[in-house]
Amino acid sequence: MKLTTITMTTVDGVMQGLGAADEDRRGGFARGGWVADVFDDEAMTYLSGVYQRADAFLFGRRTYEIFAGSWGVMPDPEANPIAGPLNARPKYVASRTLTDPGWAPTTVLSGDVATAVRDLKAGPDGELQVHGSGQLVRWLLDHRLVDEITLLVCPVVVGQGTRLFPDDGPDAALDLVGSRSTPGGVTVQVYRPTGRPQYTTAAPPPNA
Repeated sequence: MKLTTITMTTVDGVMQGLGAADEDRRGGFARGGWVADVFDDEAMTYLSGVYQRADAFLFGRRTYEIFAGSWGVMPDPEANPIAGPLNARPKYVASRTLTDPGWAPTTVLSGDVATAVRDLKAGPDGELQVHGSGQLVRWLLDHRLVDEITLLVCPVVVGQGTRLFPDDGPDAALDLVGSRSTPGGVTVQVYRPTGRPQYTTAAPPPNA
């Protein structure tokens, strides 16, 4: 399976606490709920289509619990283009502490996560999607396990919070394979990692 990460971020790269004011206050974050006013109908239609094409989902524990407490308890989930796939298709959670996930069908990956993810990727064709789960996404990128990166960049700067790409993370060269923008200003960028970037070496001074 192809492993795809799908992340909503601000223009300044923040992905923390997008959904609700009190969704994630770690580190004193006080600007949660920034996505509601900027995520327009076209962006939602696009995102719904992304969920529809998923064959399975991979989460970090925190995002899994947020999703389980919202999408996982939605009445009549089959009528919703996002809740339907989330409830019906296989879910995997990378966690060493979660023992009773409670949201079927879920498998907890608690041992050698890198090997478990590689085994999933080696399975039948399809798409294994990672939504949110910033810590997991950074770990997957560090281990070169991501095949495609989708960023939905919202037209807002929040000025604080956890960013998708840390200051000291791994580097990566990317091919842009798709881009679009919505009437409300959300830009969708789809990239495929192609290895490490090539860096220009310093040119010798003239007459050296």
